Amino acid sequence: MSRREDLSPEDRRIWARVAGSVTPSKPKKPLRVTPGAADIPPPAAPLAKGAAKPRPAPPPYRPPVSAPARARGTPEELEPRRQRRLSRERDPIEAKIDLHGYGRFQAQDALTAFLMGAQARGYRAVLVVTGQGRRGGTGVIRASVHEWLQAPALRGVVSGFAPAARHHGGDGAMYVTIRRR
Repeated sequence: MSRREDLSPEDRRIWARVAGSVTPSKPKKPLRVTPGAADIPPPAAPLAKGAAKPRPAPPPYRPPVSAPARARGTPEELEPRRQRRLSRERDPIEAKIDLHGYGRFQAQDALTAFLMGAQARGYRAVLVVTGQGRRGGTGVIRASVHEWLQAPALRGVVSGFAPAARHHGGDGAMYVTIRRR
């Protein structure tokens, strides 16, 4: 009996979620080593009287080192003016999802499907209600939403997010802006 036959459907679903969240590392190019080559230049032959000195070789080209760029397409915090327009409902909130009562994996699946559907319908801004968690602590869903929104699966969908205004749910909700298709 193989290992896959031992797994329940729930275990297979969870394993598929875990395996889908991992990005393989890029293989590094092996360093080319030429036998007998050394970093020390060969000794120079003595110069004849009156001969011009040879010019030293220019240093090898090294590309400039810059700060690492932000991953392309990664969602970021909304600019304050956009957040203010959403909170005052000058920009419409076109859809809303409430993740109360979901488990961690079910909430992630529901959020991903909701956001992809919102993009397909041409929505620009939605409200995601996570709740605040039990006994005033940070809930599992609320703590995970930032990570889910920045995951590779949603990079082409989500352009930004920000905490919601008090009348939209305060700390237990957030505005999410959607990229155009």
